[in-house]
Amino acid sequence: MSDEVEELYDYDVLRQLSEPSMFIVRVSAPTVVLGGSQPRSVLQSAEGLGIRRRRGGGGAVLLQPDDVWVDWWIPRDDERWHVDVHECSYLVGQWWQQALSSVSCDTEMHRGAVIDDPATRVACFTGRGPGELFRHDRKVVGVTQWRVREGMFLSTVLHEAPSTALAAALLPGSTALVDALDHHTLTSLDIDGDQVLLHLRAASQPVTVRQLYLLA
Repeated sequence: MSDEVEELYDYDVLRQLSEPSMFIVRVSAPTVVLGGSQPRSVLQSAEGLGIRRRRGGGGAVLLQPDDVWVDWWIPRDDERWHVDVHECSYLVGQWWQQALSSVSCDTEMHRGAVIDDPATRVACFTGRGPGELFRHDRKVVGVTQWRVREGMFLSTVLHEAPSTALAAALLPGSTALVDALDHHTLTSLDIDGDQVLLHLRAASQPVTVRQLYLLA
């Protein structure tokens, strides 16, 4: 299996953006996005799945067509850019909290260092990172961050469906990974993804909204 994986974005173009931007992204089919330092070989099976790679740390995440996947690019000269990486993650966590509260879904934000289990670290949604949101100890929103001299890129997702296919692709038969990936979904929270997007757009202003559609 070749280790070459297409990147999620054209990051060179992204770094040239001078205005804060909110990306609302859809995928055409279920797609595994590897962390920046993960080899493709972590996927023991990828049948029926697209594969991309993001820049930044963390483990693999499964993106599906109806997920609420929203990323933000904040240039360094924007007043919301902060030298403290945790504060930047808290910022997007607060935007999500506002948006979810507006659709009657209360959440708790994780503050402080990453908490995870080395046994399940291969998947991004299994731990607790700064800015990530939880409801009754189940993850609601995941947050990752990539920082360069021009600004910061914050990637977030609230899943529409369970990540069962990710566990099967990474560690087939691992009940520990399946249990760790027991996150909330739009269905379990009984909320409308389109409404959440409207509130996220309002909470994160001023931003230029860009809609992307990725072919798996």
